[in-house]
Amino acid sequence: MKISCQENLLTGVSFEEKVYTAEKLKLDAIEVWGRDLDTRIKSILDAISSSRVKISTICSGYPGDLLSTDRREREEAMNGIIERLRYASELGAIGLIVVPTFGRPKLPDLYPLHRDVIELERRLIIEELRILDKYAVDYGVYILLEPINRYETHFMNKISDAIKIVSEVYGNNIAVMADFFHMNIEERDLSESLLSCIHLLKHIHLADSNRLPPGFGHTDFKTPLSLLKKHGYKYYMAYECRIPEPTELNLERSIGYIRSVICEV
Repeated sequence: MKISCQENLLTGVSFEEKVYTAEKLKLDAIEVWGRDLDTRIKSILDAISSSRVKISTICSGYPGDLLSTDRREREEAMNGIIERLRYASELGAIGLIVVPTFGRPKLPDLYPLHRDVIELERRLIIEELRILDKYAVDYGVYILLEPINRYETHFMNKISDAIKIVSEVYGNNIAVMADFFHMNIEERDLSESLLSCIHLLKHIHLADSNRLPPGFGHTDFKTPLSLLKKHGYKYYMAYECRIPEPTELNLERSIGYIRSVICEV
């Protein structure tokens, strides 16, 4: 299991300085934000060219909304995803994290023609993902579907929701990622949920129950990490959380905690 960290959590102004911080912390990789990658990709590639630190993933950052009522917004999201899949390939990343939508449903309630807005949204995202999967395959990267808790989106809250979508897309490069913070809210048992998607799991976000770094809340990391290790999980686990001051010291402390847990299991 490899440890990554979102770029905004690393001290430093330039990306080169953030890579230096990642090296000091002995991180395996950095997860980059998808915003403005067209203007940043050269500096990112230059910064990692002589470093052992890799790019694990791209976190969203595309415009539009895959479940918008406006076709232009849906197409904007799809084009933005396609562009970032290409960047993921250039950066050697596993893939792009995709959250279909945030907030409440945008599609209208079409009762009595259609009784379930969620079902209509699910059918829409499946068709979109079938198109996007072809690009992911061509670029050799994954679309990483991230379930988000009910307070941030109405759609795809649980791991089981993502599994159902992937199973109906019949794609080759549509995968699932798991976020410990969102799972802590939505899942009955973290280990059980991880096991249910282990064959599709290509990325993980690390945060404790209070969205602080692992070790700063009450989430049990030992049991689920033991399960992941047992089943040969070989992809990245990226820190996505708030880090209290002093930032670098507390991040280092949490990374040490996660490493100790991995060594114990």
